[in-house]
Amino acid sequence: MAISHSSHRQHQLLLLFFLVHLIIPIQVSYSHNTNTNQTATPATTIPCRPDEASALLRLGHSFSSTNDSSCTLASWRAGTDCCGWEGVACTDGRVTTLDLGGCGLESAGFHPALFNLTSLRYLDLSENSFNESELPAVGFERLTELTHLNLSYSDFIGTIPDGIRRLNKLVSLDFSNWIYLVEGDNDYFLPLGEGRWPVVEPDIGSLVANLTNLKVLYLDTVDLSGNGAAWCSAFANSTPQLQVLSLRNTNLNAPICGSLSLIQSLTKVNLKYNKVHGQIPESFADLPSLSVLRLAYNLLEGPFPMRIFQNKNLTAVDISYNFKVSGFLPNFSSDSIMTELLCSNTNFSGPILRSISNLKSLKSLGIASTNYHQELPFSIGELRSLTTLQVSGAGIVGEMPSWVANLTDLENLQFSNCGISGQVPSFIGNLKKLSTLKFYACNFSGQVPPQMFNLTNLEIINFHSNSFIGTIELSSFFKLPNLYRLNLSNNKLSVVEGKYNSSWESIDNFDTLCLASCNISKLPDILRYMHSVEVLDLSNNRIHGTVPQWAWDNWIDLLILMNISHNQFSSSIGYGSVISANMFIIDISYNLFEGPIPIPGPQTQLFDCSNNRFSSIPFNFGSQLDSISLLMASENKLSGEIPPSLCEATGLKLLDLSNNGLHGSIPFCLMEDLSGLNVLNLRGNQLHGRLPNSLNQDCAFGALDFSDNWIEGQLPRSLVACQDLEVFDIGNNLIDDTFPCWMSKLPKLQVLVLKSNKFAGNVGPSIFGDKNGCEFVKLRIFDLSSNTFSGLLQNNWFRTMKSMMTKVVNETLVMENQYDLLGQTYQFTTAITYKGSDVTFSKILRTIVVIDVSDNALYGAIPQSIGDLILLSAVNMSHNSLTGLIPSQLGMLHQLESLDLSSNYLSGEIPQALASLDFLSMLNLSYNKLEGRIPESPHFLTFSNLSFLGNIGLCGLEVSKACNMSPDMALHQSNKLLPITG
Repeated sequence: MAISHSSHRQHQLLLLFFLVHLIIPIQVSYSHNTNTNQTATPATTIPCRPDEASALLRLGHSFSSTNDSSCTLASWRAGTDCCGWEGVACTDGRVTTLDLGGCGLESAGFHPALFNLTSLRYLDLSENSFNESELPAVGFERLTELTHLNLSYSDFIGTIPDGIRRLNKLVSLDFSNWIYLVEGDNDYFLPLGEGRWPVVEPDIGSLVANLTNLKVLYLDTVDLSGNGAAWCSAFANSTPQLQVLSLRNTNLNAPICGSLSLIQSLTKVNLKYNKVHGQIPESFADLPSLSVLRLAYNLLEGPFPMRIFQNKNLTAVDISYNFKVSGFLPNFSSDSIMTELLCSNTNFSGPILRSISNLKSLKSLGIASTNYHQELPFSIGELRSLTTLQVSGAGIVGEMPSWVANLTDLENLQFSNCGISGQVPSFIGNLKKLSTLKFYACNFSGQVPPQMFNLTNLEIINFHSNSFIGTIELSSFFKLPNLYRLNLSNNKLSVVEGKYNSSWESIDNFDTLCLASCNISKLPDILRYMHSVEVLDLSNNRIHGTVPQWAWDNWIDLLILMNISHNQFSSSIGYGSVISANMFIIDISYNLFEGPIPIPGPQTQLFDCSNNRFSSIPFNFGSQLDSISLLMASENKLSGEIPPSLCEATGLKLLDLSNNGLHGSIPFCLMEDLSGLNVLNLRGNQLHGRLPNSLNQDCAFGALDFSDNWIEGQLPRSLVACQDLEVFDIGNNLIDDTFPCWMSKLPKLQVLVLKSNKFAGNVGPSIFGDKNGCEFVKLRIFDLSSNTFSGLLQNNWFRTMKSMMTKVVNETLVMENQYDLLGQTYQFTTAITYKGSDVTFSKILRTIVVIDVSDNALYGAIPQSIGDLILLSAVNMSHNSLTGLIPSQLGMLHQLESLDLSSNYLSGEIPQALASLDFLSMLNLSYNKLEGRIPESPHFLTFSNLSFLGNIGLCGLEVSKACNMSPDMALHQSNKLLPITG
């Protein structure tokens, strides 16, 4: 899901991410595959030691069984030999194995009696519930004989205990936890946000420093974010025997180091679902035993090392959903043993060769072609054992190939983000094993294929963002007995409800229903009977009226995502009401809701209630927001003061309360105490008082917008701590200060709007001061208009504005913040005068480069160095006391669209160079002392006399005043009239 305050269509596209709540357990082979052998009574007559039997009994009493438990521990009885108990094995009377993995037992916490079993070599407590109890800080250091430790999926929280660092005989270690993922429209999986990493390891180097015998390591969903780039070298330096490295969903945000390939024993590497960036190391190709490489769902880029494909041991490569990884598929040999090749949703391109049919063992294939236009080769149809086929990329064109009908073992079929067009062929109904069918963001058209309803194994249907047409009954999908996810959003469909049948098997299992932009006018009554829905998207429809009480009752405990934005829902939700207990994402924006803002639940991370009619914020609002990261309530009718309780929402990263009627002062704690807040938008309210001046050194602000309020006093000098600040807008307030040269210390500042305040004094550095102390090298929008600035505009100072001279390579077109939560973006806004009109930019394009110093008391000449700022799109220096000539260097600004120099004392002629500015659409030179001929060009003739009023010395067609001809010009004109003779 993304957040945008731009056009309706863009808002729609960015917001329509539909989440699927997945809980993915990992089966750990080294534990469960050895379970029967480990629990067999050893061939020894030495009974269990009494002290160890006693420790086991105390441990056993700490567990309780449930209806789902597969172990009862009934054999654990006093007076019997503990070496024969369930899950226990001994050597010479000492307990060496305790395997309760997968038992499904419950415990209130980790019982310390376990640490009396000091001969343990194998300990498996996985898949039991310790009810979010803390991992014990001490005790593990006593288990010095341990070679295998598995505490996965056991609901522990906290930091990995220090004692485990001392277990230098460990061969395998598993701390994996449940992975809670969300799925966007484009299947781009991401963790469900903050707080989903119950176990933390801030120093992976310390953890593995002594574990030199480690061969198998699973840390899936252990938070490793605090390690930075050091995570990689930690393994390279300390685990020379490592074979399996699985770090799925560990919040890693760093590159992969080339030195990882020093671990020559590596056979399996799994880094899926992270933010790993940079290039895939070429040295991976030098790992002789590498068989599995899974790097999907990261931020990797650059070329994929093609030599990796030459590894004869390779069975699985998954680099899908790394959109910036480039490459092409090689010429495969017939001796390949690959079973899985997934490169879909990457920047792969180039021809897909017939040799792909040599991969006879292949079960899963994902291909991409971004810019090499081709139809899919028939040879793929020879891979009859395929169970998964994923196709992506705009370069894949044509209709769906007929050979797909030959792949009768297919269980998952996906065409996404591609150039495939036409109707879905009828043979789709013959692929009887299909459980997942995804045709989205391509060019499919026509009716939704009716043959699909013959596929009784279907579980997931995703057809969003195509051109399917017609009217379809929602009830027809519920007849598919196994279906539990449906996405029909953003087509040309009209979805009607149809009749409900209580015999439908799927109705109770449905977890995802996405019907955005489906021309729905009434809340489907069938939702009343759907008691398992976790993801609901009904946005961009025509649904009106109140949300019925049965809906709120159903949703409050079930939904994790609700998007009902861009409808016509009305009425209040209830004063102080908690809208949901479990929702992570709530979007009710662009409706007609009124009354006080409802309170989201403690799990909510994104709440968007903007563009409604809400009138107040409950006083205790913030104290309820335990997990909130993004809160948008702009464009409502909010009044009263900003509740200080918002400062209790310590996880806030974005707060937008703009364009309401809030009054009072800004709570200082919003800027001084919320260390993670990076966007604060309070534009367009009635706030007064001063800005706080005690910002912390770890200030995270990227955008601050206080425009259109009544804020007074000086700008807080402590803003220099905000080294990430890109946008600062204090326009239309009562600030009484001098020009803030000190803000040039903000290295990323690109937008500085100080207009319509009480600023005074010189602009730029002091003439006698340090000329290097006021260099705004990143500025793109610079608005000082409507103040009382005076003095000269300094020629050399303009030359310091480097970002107005040179384009930055690989920079995003739109200024925005991106957030980890589902990849949301928040687009920065600003309001300036552009082409003579007051314009609010709902998104700031980096191509908009503006200098506005109008309506001040500046004097002297326009600096000639302005011609160096070749990226300028608008210049406004009107309503000052500028004198001298219009510099001809303005003719170098070939991207200039607007030039306003009106109401000054400029003299001389209009430079002919201005006639070459082909993009100039707004020109105002009125009320100066200009004279002479207006430049003659077809483009200048498009400007009316309004552009030149008040310059009595000007002549030309635009002002209906003929110019006196010079003698040379008169002679030239007369020669043109002479008859041609001879």
